[in-house]
Amino acid sequence: MTNIKMDNPSLDVIFNRMVEVIDHSKKDIFIISEQSRQSFEEMKVELKIIRGKIETAIVEGDELETKSNLARRRLAYVSKNFDTYDEPDIRKAYETANELQSSLLMIRQDERQLRQRRDELDRQLQGTLEMIERADHLVSQVNIILNYLTADLKDVGTALENAKLKQNFTLKIIEAQEEERKRLSREIHDGPAQMLANVLLRTDIIDLAYHQKGHEAAKKEINELKVMVRNALSEVRRIIYDLRPMALDDLGLIPTLRKYILTTEEYNPTSKINFQIYGEDQRLQPNFEVAIFRLVQECLTNGTKHGKFSEAWVKIEWLKQKINIIVKDNGVGFDPNIVKEKSFGLIGMRERVELLNGTMKVISFPGNGTTILFSIPTKEE
Repeated sequence: MTNIKMDNPSLDVIFNRMVEVIDHSKKDIFIISEQSRQSFEEMKVELKIIRGKIETAIVEGDELETKSNLARRRLAYVSKNFDTYDEPDIRKAYETANELQSSLLMIRQDERQLRQRRDELDRQLQGTLEMIERADHLVSQVNIILNYLTADLKDVGTALENAKLKQNFTLKIIEAQEEERKRLSREIHDGPAQMLANVLLRTDIIDLAYHQKGHEAAKKEINELKVMVRNALSEVRRIIYDLRPMALDDLGLIPTLRKYILTTEEYNPTSKINFQIYGEDQRLQPNFEVAIFRLVQECLTNGTKHGKFSEAWVKIEWLKQKINIIVKDNGVGFDPNIVKEKSFGLIGMRERVELLNGTMKVISFPGNGTTILFSIPTKEE
């Protein structure tokens, strides 16, 4: 057997090549996914148009069928009373009945073809949707592999003494990053992207309404289009706000938290969040304000998603050299001793607090809600 020895540069070349191949494959999958999405939207537009044509064909066909039946009865009557009607009358009745019957057959044939195309599009839409979902899942899996291969784990390794926890924490970071990307992608696709696709569809409907129903119908469609664009803009702003609240830089921590809490209540109408401030509001370093905002955001997100609370309390206490934060809810609660090693949310918050030289305490019992206390120094002693 031949022994193959490889030096570090050779390994680096192989590793980099492997990463390039995986990254290229990810891009190919993404292109397929985007092409599928485009085809999906185009088929949806075509399906809507075809359904409209089917409705029109049914109405026109029913009208022609009524006229054809009347014409056939007229022909039967004229033919029966040939002594009363002359040959031109009989010929005219025959031609009218024949023409209406031919038109009816043609429109019924068109209707059948439209129905076949509609059913075919329904099947294609379902297949394309499944392909999009598989492609998205595959991109997600490739991203996890790629991130795991390229991530620099040294800093995390020195921060965590337990090898098992280090491995789990690293994977949790990668998974959380990917979940966040998927969440953002899903929000954009289900929100602004879907709204913009509907806007594009509306423009076709406006043109159709103008030519078929006139100015007033087109004007009504334009007003509805304005509402859709306004909603899309609002959704984009909400997503941007969730990524990085710009009010933090301009207004500071407390006004931004207050706005975030109001937004959270709007999206969770069954939940009430009480916000209390003690002491004089201060402006902190930007990284401190972002970190504290994210801590409160994580607590409330976990509370609404997992804790299922109906009421929560956020208390901020400003002291001379530190800030105390208490986030409490009346949700289902949990056992911190069981959850703490599995919850990336708790681990991530604890790591964030430690970076700020602060402390964090979790008090929770199953069925009795959750209280999380943070104490973070605002000035170096």
